[in-house]
Amino acid sequence: MASVLILFKENKSIIIGVVIGGLTNQQFFIMSGHSKWATIKRKKAVTDQKRGSLFTKLVKEITIAAKMGGGDPAGNPRLRLAIDTARDNSMPMDNIQRAIKKGTGELEGVIWDEITYEGYGPAGIALIIETATDNRNRTVADLRHIMSRNNGSLGEGGSVAWMFQRKGTLDVLKSLASEDLLMETLLDAGLEDLSGDSDDYFTVTTDIKELQTAKQALDTAKIAYENARIDLVPENYIELEAEDARKVIKLIDALESNDDVQSVYSNMEISESAMDSLNE
Repeated sequence: MASVLILFKENKSIIIGVVIGGLTNQQFFIMSGHSKWATIKRKKAVTDQKRGSLFTKLVKEITIAAKMGGGDPAGNPRLRLAIDTARDNSMPMDNIQRAIKKGTGELEGVIWDEITYEGYGPAGIALIIETATDNRNRTVADLRHIMSRNNGSLGEGGSVAWMFQRKGTLDVLKSLASEDLLMETLLDAGLEDLSGDSDDYFTVTTDIKELQTAKQALDTAKIAYENARIDLVPENYIELEAEDARKVIKLIDALESNDDVQSVYSNMEISESAMDSLNE
């Protein structure tokens, strides 16, 4: 018997039912409600780009990716994603090529060590800090100083990593595609979650191996997307009110301003009332 795709909503979930021979096989995509912090992160990304720190981080990522997996993006998914991100942020191709050649050893360059630190921020928020450094002692000293000045502390390896899963994510403006269109486009392209609580964006979550598949599906459907990336996504969030949220944001800003820090992840979520206060 022919299969029939059924899309309908139940509470905050999108339920996809495939009817085969009178039986329904359902997959559940939870419409997560953790987009308020994501909204702030998008604004922070714009600020990072303006102050030039984004290019520095992107050059490091391209160099490391090329060193780890070779200089051919066709056979190196991490490098391909780094190049795509750099081009999306208007990095000149000459800069990208130089970074690749430094990674492959064709040009002399700094040897970057990737080190991940774990810790806690205000209100017990879990933090994962990914760094790329040429001086481990300097980096850990700087991070301890930043954390101590902002009501945080570094923890042991493994202390919070278990709370997070590495996923592929990207954002689509709601003005460019409906929820139903995204579901239909990405259903067979690795979609795991579709968050639509942001005023302006849908956030798509995939397995890390399926991010490129999702990007290709959107390209084929001529649906533009932004911020395609590999994220550490928390399994559960801690919702904060305005006072604690400000403290955590201040800490994350301080960490991200450090030249050795590539990415900072947390399990913070911001309450509706706190978001209103932060926007005042």
